[in-house]
Amino acid sequence: MYKIFSTFTGAGGLDIGFHGGFKFLNKNYKRLKFKTTYALEYNADAIQSLNYNKKYFSETKLIHKDITEDIDNELKKYEKNEIDVLLGGFPCVTFSVVGKQKGITDDINGKLYESYAKYLGHLQPKVFVAENVKGILSANKGEAVKIIKERFEIDGYNLKIFLVNFADFGVPQKRERVLFIGVRKDINIEFIPPEFTNKNNHVSSQEAFLKMPTDCRHTIPLKVSKKVTERLQHISEGGNYKDVEGTEYAVKGLMSNIYRKLQRDKPSYTVIASGGGGTWGYHFDEPRPLTNRERARLQSFPDDFDFQGNTTEVRRQIGNAVPPVGIYPFAERIQNVLDGKTPIKTKNCIKEYDIKTKKVKD
Repeated sequence: MYKIFSTFTGAGGLDIGFHGGFKFLNKNYKRLKFKTTYALEYNADAIQSLNYNKKYFSETKLIHKDITEDIDNELKKYEKNEIDVLLGGFPCVTFSVVGKQKGITDDINGKLYESYAKYLGHLQPKVFVAENVKGILSANKGEAVKIIKERFEIDGYNLKIFLVNFADFGVPQKRERVLFIGVRKDINIEFIPPEFTNKNNHVSSQEAFLKMPTDCRHTIPLKVSKKVTERLQHISEGGNYKDVEGTEYAVKGLMSNIYRKLQRDKPSYTVIASGGGGTWGYHFDEPRPLTNRERARLQSFPDDFDFQGNTTEVRRQIGNAVPPVGIYPFAERIQNVLDGKTPIKTKNCIKEYDIKTKKVKD
């Protein structure tokens, strides 16, 4: 089995995708050759979720701490080349690019990125995967991603960058994320990206909600006021707060996700981790917010994964996660690299993102 060191693990969506051996909707995802040996996570509720779901994390040593805390002494606990794969979704960072000086700012996100880079430099895994929001490609007018690429290459990796819409890989959600995938330079196997599984056949919200489990605490609807229920009754399927402008149900909304309903025949819009009134996501047919189990379906978590924490914390874990189904094809191709195999690259494979042209490569 290939060993994973997982950072910013959260509820473990990225790890579950690498492990395989789960079922989502009507499809079984075969077991892959990965196990998470270490999982480092700061949030106590997320740690409880990992600890509770032994089926997926039975062989994992959980490390409950801030990744920036006492990092030099923490790294001494691990041997170089002990780990095969490093995983993590560090937050989008900002950089100082005054003149020719390039450096990470002193904000917390910059420190979190630098800590991830230190783990990479020390552990020297064969492969690493870092996930981030789409906005990282435009941060600092495109300079941030250049600095990140340069740093990873200095650490000894051939890097490929992908702008992924996870709906194209079977996730019932339009979720665009950036994947940084690096292979250590002494490994003479190229990472061949996966073929699209659902490029022209997205899984809809309605399909995602078929045969929802009923014996789960996460299926309990969020309590809302009578006025919110009435407001939702006046918003059309796929609509949002604009549908009730100029009426007694009007709200002060600035973003499209305020009181936004799903559309049954399309994937969900991006599931978010937090937000106040009107941001919970709303059912396409029933005048209510989505339940956390429905959000978990939209994020492609298996139904037997039981999140720990209160409603708000569970929402946070689900919204911050990487969809297991979406990352699974990439994990398969990383397993190919570690097995010494090079799949045939076809026209249906997802293409790299070119930071020079700021476009997907032809």
